[in-house]
Amino acid sequence: MLELAIGIILGACALGAGVAMIAGIGPGIGEGSAVASACEAIGRQPECRGSVTSTMLMGCAVAETTGLYALVIAILLIFVAPNRLVDILLTAVA
Repeated sequence: MLELAIGIILGACALGAGVAMIAGIGPGIGEGSAVASACEAIGRQPECRGSVTSTMLMGCAVAETTGLYALVIAILLIFVAPNRLVDILLTAVA
C-alpha cells in the first residue's frame, strides 16, 4: 500500500511539472507576435526604430519571465517535491 502511495506522489509530481511547462507556450507566442508587430512598425516608419526596438525588448523580457517561472516550478516538482512528500508520508505512517 505504501508503494502505491509513493507511486501516486511521483506520478502527480511528474504530471504537475508537465502541466507547468505548458506555460512556456505563451511567452513564445507572445514574443513572436511582438517581434512581428515591431518589424511591421519599423517597416512603416523607419525613423522610430530606436523607440520601437526598446519597447519591444522590454515587453519580451517581461513576457519571458512567465516561461522562466514555469521552468522553476517544473524543476522543483521534479527534483524537490517528491522527496519532501515521500518523507512526509513516511513520517505520517510511522
